[in-house]
Amino acid sequence: MSRRYDSRTTIFSPEGRLYQVEYALESISHAGTVVGILAPGPSATPFVSAPEVSDAMAVDSEGAAASSSTPAAGSSTPAQSAAAKKKEEEAKAEREKKYPGPQRAGIVLAAEKKVTSKLLEKEKGSSEKLFLVNGNVISGVAGYNADANSLVSYARNAAQSHLSTYNEDMPVEQLVQKVCDLKQGYTQFGGLRPFGVSFLFAGHDPHHAFQLYASDPSGNYSGWKATCIGANNSTAQSLLRQDYRDDIGLDESLGLALKVLSKTMDSTTLDSEKLELSTLTIDEAGRPVAHIFKPAEIDALLEKEGLKKAPEETSA
Repeated sequence: MSRRYDSRTTIFSPEGRLYQVEYALESISHAGTVVGILAPGPSATPFVSAPEVSDAMAVDSEGAAASSSTPAAGSSTPAQSAAAKKKEEEAKAEREKKYPGPQRAGIVLAAEKKVTSKLLEKEKGSSEKLFLVNGNVISGVAGYNADANSLVSYARNAAQSHLSTYNEDMPVEQLVQKVCDLKQGYTQFGGLRPFGVSFLFAGHDPHHAFQLYASDPSGNYSGWKATCIGANNSTAQSLLRQDYRDDIGLDESLGLALKVLSKTMDSTTLDSEKLELSTLTIDEAGRPVAHIFKPAEIDALLEKEGLKKAPEETSA
């Protein structure tokens, strides 16, 4: 039935669906995985809502006392809470031993790179998943690289135009929204097809500090603490939900990103030929610094995390 409604982007199906947009979203699910993790660092103060009691929530004092004296079903006993607390302290001590020193704040982007040929020069121009958009923004892409190159060039021009006009870096969300407006336009007019690429934007500005955004071919975008796009993104999301913490540091985020990729990629052992890695941090002067790792740096980090590919034995 979809063949009657997917000949043009502007045709809605009777269920209100745009099939070409859904086809573009499906193409992303077969692309290389890209993981983004925002590391607030130990100085982060997670949001805690203030306790508020309304009239509708008020209860009788005697009933409240009776309910407080009776343990609720499924509630933890003091012994269980003590065991959980001890386990948490042991995990914290293990993390501090593995990642010593003050934890830095920043954002990590890690991407799976499809190796098309062993003749590619790793050091020169082989980056295809991570791009430096501006001094304060880096991006990771999943989907068609040609579409990604076009949109990255558009984002770079927009960021430089804002910089030349206002003499300051473009706010991250404003840049993301400008790119998403262009992507949405390609789902609205006839004779065009949606861009077959999803983005992770990692950036920093004085207004909202570190920010991580994800956008899809429909032009929609959303902010995240940690997320994944591309193949096996549901598995990666579940791993991130388990291991992400509000006070995670940059070094631990690098290890977590590599761990997630090792679980979602075909092979459990990784090397620099299959990975791209980048970070966004702040220097002593408060300026954002983007760094895209070179193959030698990726191999050193994989060895530190115990994920480096073992050298193959050569036969006589």
